[in-house]
Amino acid sequence: MKSICFCFEVHQPFRFRKYRFFDIGNDHYYYDDYTNENLMHNAAELSYIPANKVLLELIKKYKGTFKVSFSITGTAIEQFNLYAPEVLDSFRKLAKTGQVEFLSETYSHSLASVKDDELFAGQIKKHDELIKKYFDVSPVVFKNTDLIYNDKIGEIIADMGFKGMLTEGAKHIPGWKSPDFLYCNVRNPRLKILLRNVALSDDLSYRFSNKNWSKYPLTAEKFVDWMIADDKSEIINLFINYESLGKRQPASSGIFDFFKKLPEVSLNSGKLKFATPSEVIDEYQPMSSVHVPNTISWADEEKDLAAWLGNEMQEEAFNKLYALTKKMKMVKNKDMIRDWNYLQTSDHFYYMCTKVFSDGEIHDSFNPYESPYEAFINYMNVLNDFTLRLDTFVPESNAEKIKDLKK
Repeated sequence: MKSICFCFEVHQPFRFRKYRFFDIGNDHYYYDDYTNENLMHNAAELSYIPANKVLLELIKKYKGTFKVSFSITGTAIEQFNLYAPEVLDSFRKLAKTGQVEFLSETYSHSLASVKDDELFAGQIKKHDELIKKYFDVSPVVFKNTDLIYNDKIGEIIADMGFKGMLTEGAKHIPGWKSPDFLYCNVRNPRLKILLRNVALSDDLSYRFSNKNWSKYPLTAEKFVDWMIADDKSEIINLFINYESLGKRQPASSGIFDFFKKLPEVSLNSGKLKFATPSEVIDEYQPMSSVHVPNTISWADEEKDLAAWLGNEMQEEAFNKLYALTKKMKMVKNKDMIRDWNYLQTSDHFYYMCTKVFSDGEIHDSFNPYESPYEAFINYMNVLNDFTLRLDTFVPESNAEKIKDLKK
């Protein structure tokens, strides 16, 4: 019987206020609290609360046969605490059912995995401490920021003791192989790899309410037929942004009705069941190793890092940020550590993207700035102020100590 493996990504960044050049050195608070609170309330009302209610009802109705997983960032949990504690309570109710798996992530949904191994590991540990605190579970499967992956990252995750990792089923990665099987890391076969079914996941995320789509409308019956079409495949990995339920695909599109119907049609087919990533790893044997020498992600057609690091502005901001890493290792101040983590959130680099071709509209729809250049200037103003503050904690006279940290 084939397994349906649902994973929902839940993330909210701490967005910066309009931080002007003349604020540098004078005002050290960077956050747009009004926007952050409003956007969280909007996401909670349209997506998180109704979606969690639907999933809880389904879990209770199908008594152990309907299961899902979540990858919730640390910054999202912090914003739940600040602005929408009822959302956090609803996730806790899901956790108590025992039918929901919580995955590991980077605390601030960062790009640390492609820059600094030690920092990357530290962010994972910080994230997992929050998951343990709020949901009383310790994640055993890892999902990187927007499914970023390469062979080396997988090896790091294996060395940290995780038994599996999720990534994108990009066409050029499995090649002739199907994403609908379990694989393993080429450097450390102990780490199992789950590949996202791109077509079916994007049908739910992007095409569901598109009346110009040739397959519109999408019904549960039609979707189940697609999932069982290949008799030889073993797993259907559906990894999507949770806000696709209710926000990207509004309630009026029928997305919640679709999800209410999906378990019934799937289970009645006699060919499908639901499983969490851990259950998939425990049940199936890897088809083979998957070799990913160049970094991939789930972003855009290219499935690479261009969404965050595809132009000179992004590269400059990224490199200047992580040039501060060794100094930050000497800092114990809580405010500095908080700002350091929030500065690393990948969304800030995403806002600077200048892509205007195949995925340009997607980038525009998620960008709170009028242009990527405004996003860059604003970020650099914040980063320059942060750098000045850091110099007061770790002045240049401590260069020898910093040098020692390199050893």
